[in-house]
Amino acid sequence: MTRRLAEVAKKVGVSEATVSRVLNGKPGVSDATREAVLTALDVLGYERPTQLRGDRARLVGLVLPELQNPIFPAFAEVVGGALAQQGFTSVLCTRTVGGVSEADYVDLLLQQQVSGVVFAGGLYAQADASHGHYELLHERKLPTVLVNAAVERLDFPQVSCDDVVAAEMAVAHLRALGHERIGMVLGPKDHMPSRRKLETFLASGGDAELVEHTMFSLEGGHAAAARLVRRGVTGVVCASDLLALGTVRAARRAGLAVPADISVIGFDDSALMNCTEPPLTTVRQPIDAMGRAAVDLLVAQIDKAVVPADELLFEPELVVRASTARAKD
Repeated sequence: MTRRLAEVAKKVGVSEATVSRVLNGKPGVSDATREAVLTALDVLGYERPTQLRGDRARLVGLVLPELQNPIFPAFAEVVGGALAQQGFTSVLCTRTVGGVSEADYVDLLLQQQVSGVVFAGGLYAQADASHGHYELLHERKLPTVLVNAAVERLDFPQVSCDDVVAAEMAVAHLRALGHERIGMVLGPKDHMPSRRKLETFLASGGDAELVEHTMFSLEGGHAAAARLVRRGVTGVVCASDLLALGTVRAARRAGLAVPADISVIGFDDSALMNCTEPPLTTVRQPIDAMGRAAVDLLVAQIDKAVVPADELLFEPELVVRASTARAKD
C-alpha cells in the first residue's frame, strides 16, 4: 500500500497524504486533483478502491490493427495529442496475429473503466468478421467512434475519408494521362472502404477483370499486381501505400519501369512516400482533421451530448509525384 501511495503521488506530483485522502474518499481535495489521482491509478495498473470504481477513468482506448503501416502511428499521434489537450490519456491497443484480439482489448478496456474508445482500421470495416464486441460497447453505452467506413448495422458515429472521391481522383488522373487499361489492387472483398472504391471504379467504366483483392501488405500488393501486370495494365490504383509499393516491386520484377511502362497510385500519403523511388503519387487522407474530429465526437459523447450515429466524410487530396506518367503511344 505504501509503495502504491508513493508511485501515485510521484506520478501526479502531490503528497502521499493527498493520495490517501482520495483513496479513502475524504474531503479537502479538489476535483482536478482527485481525477488526476484516479487516472494515475489506472495508468499504473492499480485497481481503484471499490467505492470509486463507478467513476470513469480519464482513459480512452485507441484500437489499431497494426503499427507497420505508417498511417496508423501517424493517426495515433494525432488522436493522442488531441485527447491530451482535452485532459484524457490514450491507451494504445494493437491487434496481433494469434495474440490479443479486438474483442480481448474491449474486455480489458471495459475492466479499466475507460471513458471511451476510438477504433481505426478495425473489424467493423469487414462485413464477414465477428462484431459481437461492438454490440457489447453499444449495450454498455460506452462512447465510441469508428474511423473509416463500417458495416451498416453498427450504430456508432464515424469519421471517414471519402472513398468515392478518392477513387474518382485516382482514375481520372490516370485517364488524363492517356491510360486505358487501368487496374485496381484492393483489400479483402468484405472490406467496406475497398468495396466503395470498387463500386466507384466500375461505375466509371472500369473493367472488373482488372481488379485484384489481397491482404493489406507489401507482399499482398506484390502478388496481386503481378497478376495485373500479366494482363497488360498500364496503370494501377491501390487501396493503400503499402499495396502501391508492392505493385512497384511487382512491375520491376517483371522487367517494367515505373512510371515509363506502368503508372502506380497509392492511398493514404503515409510517411516517407515522397522518399521512395520513384516518389509515390497517392491520394492523401486528411489524418489531422479526421483525428481531431474523432476526438471531438468522442468527447461530446463523454460529456453526455447527443451525437447522431452519422458518418462525417472528409475530402481526400491527390498528391502527384513521380510514379505516374503519360501512357505509351
